[in-house]
Amino acid sequence: MPKLTKRYVENLPVREKEYFVWDDILKGFGARVYPNGGKRYVAQLFREGKTVRVQIGRHGAMPFEEAKARARKIIADIDDGRNPNREKEAERLSPTVAQLAERFLEEYVPLHCKPRTQVEYRHSVNRYILPALGSIRVLALRREEVAALHHDMQDKPYQANRTLGVLSKMMNLAESWNLRPDRSNPCYHVRKYRESKHERFLTGEELTRLGKALDEEEPFAPSAVTAYRLLLYTGARLSEIQTLKWEYIRGNRIHLPDSKTGAKTIPLNAPALEVLANAQRIAGNPYVVAGAKEGEYLKDLQKPWRRVRKAAGLEDVRIHDLRHTFASEAVMAGESLPTVGKILGHTQAQTTARYAHLADDPLQSASDRVASSLKKALDG
Repeated sequence: MPKLTKRYVENLPVREKEYFVWDDILKGFGARVYPNGGKRYVAQLFREGKTVRVQIGRHGAMPFEEAKARARKIIADIDDGRNPNREKEAERLSPTVAQLAERFLEEYVPLHCKPRTQVEYRHSVNRYILPALGSIRVLALRREEVAALHHDMQDKPYQANRTLGVLSKMMNLAESWNLRPDRSNPCYHVRKYRESKHERFLTGEELTRLGKALDEEEPFAPSAVTAYRLLLYTGARLSEIQTLKWEYIRGNRIHLPDSKTGAKTIPLNAPALEVLANAQRIAGNPYVVAGAKEGEYLKDLQKPWRRVRKAAGLEDVRIHDLRHTFASEAVMAGESLPTVGKILGHTQAQTTARYAHLADDPLQSASDRVASSLKKALDG
């Protein structure tokens, strides 16, 4: 057998019947010559009583050294018990990412995700994942393609990271549903972007301006103002107050049957109870923050909030910052982080720990007390 080179393959004669020429150095690497003059590189190995032959590429279109490198890998794979032809066929029959997404949204999301999470998942899938990756076979999806999608969204890092998380969940399910091999998730090792946490909270002077703006807005949007005041006084999440029903309020507690973290109890303080006592009850509407449509809650709290914050000169303040303000005020008032976390409904201590810098430093306080005592003694 000859030693195959690019020139040797180029000079192979054309015959009436196709034939193979094999390399005498890399066993299993060869060239296939067709009667029409076409030539293809192939890799072949006898394994478990069968000949496994894999087409590598067309001579002239693929560089010789690349074909030889691919042949070396294919031969090693076959020797390890893999069958590239079967893998290629499985990849061809594999569903597309779009088909996986359809199953994900129909079978998994409605059963395992809360309504707001369902909306976020559908947005990530339809807006970002499908346009970029929808036509790719699930088995063929590679880390490079996932990384490219993530990179293309670098101008919106938060959404890029959320989308990566949704895609990773889809790929984990693909493994569970036997659509990909175990531990083959192509999202692994795609590094997330650093997200800057927005931790805006209102000062005393800003709260005074906000209070005045809320009073001015109340005649025009009473339900919205009720929501804003409850958010500030309870530290609850927007969705918890927006969908709050009167039946959930018992005494000085709100008993939510479900929330972002499951069933939850929110304590009601005197200011919050006063807001509820003055809130308008609409016959036949079960919601505290009632909407214009019969029996529904107010869906749009952003529009009136834009008016309120503009009137207060607080145009950088989000509705969610009312929750931050409650938390920061509690910590600065001396409440412990575990207590604050329990009120807010945090399930992990590190979530509340973001407010730790607002608490008095016990070492600093102790040092101040000792030094003050010593100075007093020195001063006589």
